[in-house]
Amino acid sequence: MRTRPAIGAFGAAIIAATAASADSGEWMHATSLLDDPPKYAEGFAHFDYVNPDAPRGGILRLSDTGTFDSLNFVPPRGATPLGLGLIYDTLMTSSMDEISTDYGLVAEAMKHPADYSSVTYRLREGAYWHDGMPMTAEDVVFSFNALTEHNPSQAFYYRHVANAEITGEREVTFTFDQTGNRELPHIVGQLLVLPKHYWEGTDADGEPRDISRGTLEVPLGSGPYRIKSVTPARTIVYERVDDYWARDLNVNVGSNNLDEIRYEYFRDETVELEAFKADQIDWRSESTARVWATSYDFDAVNDGRVILELFEEPYRSAGLMTGFIFNLARQPFDDVRVRRAFNLAFPFEEINETIFFSQYTRLKSYFDGIPLASSGLPEGRELEILEGIRDLVPAAAFTETFTNPVTTTATERGNLREAIGLLREAGFTLDGNRLVDASGKQLEVEYLMNGPLFEKIALRYQAQLAKIGIKLTLRPADTSQYQNRVRSRDFDMIYSGWAQSMSPGNEQIDFFGSDSATREGSRNYGGVADAGVDTLIQKILQAPDRDELIATTKALDRVLLANHYLVPGWTLRAARVARWDRYARPETLPEFAVGFPTIWWWDDDKAQAVEDKS
Repeated sequence: MRTRPAIGAFGAAIIAATAASADSGEWMHATSLLDDPPKYAEGFAHFDYVNPDAPRGGILRLSDTGTFDSLNFVPPRGATPLGLGLIYDTLMTSSMDEISTDYGLVAEAMKHPADYSSVTYRLREGAYWHDGMPMTAEDVVFSFNALTEHNPSQAFYYRHVANAEITGEREVTFTFDQTGNRELPHIVGQLLVLPKHYWEGTDADGEPRDISRGTLEVPLGSGPYRIKSVTPARTIVYERVDDYWARDLNVNVGSNNLDEIRYEYFRDETVELEAFKADQIDWRSESTARVWATSYDFDAVNDGRVILELFEEPYRSAGLMTGFIFNLARQPFDDVRVRRAFNLAFPFEEINETIFFSQYTRLKSYFDGIPLASSGLPEGRELEILEGIRDLVPAAAFTETFTNPVTTTATERGNLREAIGLLREAGFTLDGNRLVDASGKQLEVEYLMNGPLFEKIALRYQAQLAKIGIKLTLRPADTSQYQNRVRSRDFDMIYSGWAQSMSPGNEQIDFFGSDSATREGSRNYGGVADAGVDTLIQKILQAPDRDELIATTKALDRVLLANHYLVPGWTLRAARVARWDRYARPETLPEFAVGFPTIWWWDDDKAQAVEDKS
């Protein structure tokens, strides 16, 4: 499930809340994965977690590392800036204090038949674009067609949507090529709506616009913000739209309070941090443990102008798996014994202590941190599901609980000895200090890195692999080259991963399905193509209820782990945030999100106090 400001990530969507409404095809104002009805009844005033009287005003300065060269997110090529989703609206929008629950935004209601063969959205009257033109059913159909025609990833994601057509003055119906998939009627609910009349018009030079190509022309939107100014590759500024059509809609009350949101782009992360310290950036999410531990001891922190805080809310409903992902199409990573050996050689505990300042824990599930993660040995319904495909999954899925090796002074030798044993079984032998294959060629692996950020970690891993005769070559690349090589799977090993929602569904095919194993640009980075995994994904899509979904997802997690497709990485189940103390927030944050900047606001008194101390 995704939130509006993030355009690049298309997560799992929503399953219908009440069987009675779904079976009868009645109009529903909201949908939820949970067995209980959505928390907020039709006609609710506002979400509980917002301040409905939040003042409006103020400026927010944010940053990002890298660059951007297009303001059109539809084509897969090119880099778009952060915040672009602020200028658009979606059919439905998520609440922040419920798991996988959506409420109407552009669409005031939705309905679908009992067999989930289609879904119809009824658009809200009075929605309009920033140029005053009304938002129409034609815009919705145009948006769907544009995304699926010009973005291969979206075409794959929506491949079971056979047709999108106008079926009423304000109604759009999406018809599917299968029945029984409870997620399909709702993944289109998070469709971002684009203006047909704008994209079929001409630009300032009289040239026809082309939605399939990148552009730096400021696009037309309908959302709470519009683009105020752009400095290509460097700065983009969004300004709040005073007459935004959905400003007073219940799902927006208390939201979108800042007058201006600005993103500055930096090529160097050190310079970016210094800009924050110099009060040129207001909010910084810190991803590096070392920097968090050593670089935030400066005057503004000590005198209270800058606040350091950990937020666990974003992780309460988000599972995670990251790690060193193997390209399974390349030798020797087509052999599970080699993959296991690489995990045995990873010295996490030493790296955690010496590089990460002991801030992290090791990931042990593809759904780490949420109730969908497998644990112990399979039992109950999970075991029954696995028994049904016993011939398609590793025997270890039934007999072993997945654990990561622990590397300490006492265990290091044993781990490396076990790794060498697995490598010998796979056909390699030690020739002095070199691990060689039958032809005498040393086992050499290239680790493709997105810049130098992971270099210290990689050097420690490199030294450990050298102890068992493996040569690890580090290959840093700039962002553009890195993305292109990952898209085409031109690598041996990368560090990447997947965020998981509490409602897994069609995105699992893109993550781990055979259909995406060789498709350029898919998120099946390693090229997983396994009949057992495919079967479990289909069972997830066809799960008739929540209990079956949970049991099947745990089975999928267990099989993925048993196949050792990666060396699991690490996590801190909280967001590290440093901020200049100019902003206020609701007394109680929503259970599953920080909500910044959406439900925060500029505080004049706080801002003045910062100025007085400067």
